Amino acid sequence: MWFLGWKGASGFSASSTAEQVTQGIDGTALTAIVTGASSGLGLETTRVLASRGVHVVMAVRNVDSGKNVKETVLKEIPSAKIDVMELDLSSMASEEGVEITVNSLHPGSIVTNILRYHGYVNALANMVGKYFLKNVQQGAATQCYVALHPQVKGVSGEYFMDCNKADPTSLAKDSELAKKLWEFSSSLTNPK
Repeated sequence: MWFLGWKGASGFSASSTAEQVTQGIDGTALTAIVTGASSGLGLETTRVLASRGVHVVMAVRNVDSGKNVKETVLKEIPSAKIDVMELDLSSMASEEGVEITVNSLHPGSIVTNILRYHGYVNALANMVGKYFLKNVQQGAATQCYVALHPQVKGVSGEYFMDCNKADPTSLAKDSELAKKLWEFSSSLTNPK
């Protein structure tokens, strides 16, 4: 159970925070593209990576909101290197010679503002959730760990949970289901 703090092979657990898993790491040679960077886990990931010297590109749906977040982070971390761009993953191309790793992760169950428009349900979820769910700082830990920690340098094609390699569910390993998802996603993004 995450709240008991059992540590995995990485030395971190589900109760570790993004600050803890990146403590003392210099990310000045790195660039990270953070989607959903204007709130919640994306904002915390942006803040922590920027505090470690990473050049952060905030990919957001609302550029004005992204610029406001950038200014907030710059007040805390004046030396931060942050750019804001409209989220358009189809336009993100790789430069030749750049080392890119791709991993997937599960941040865990987190208290967020997803129910903010459901007054009583939101209040109840926040009241109960703080005892059983991760906070945003804990939820962003695995993202920051995978993006920055030396233990993950050069690792690609893996699945992480609670700052440790994990086994994905059988559904995640189902190649037929993956093919169907790819075809469905392609039909939505490339209509004929």
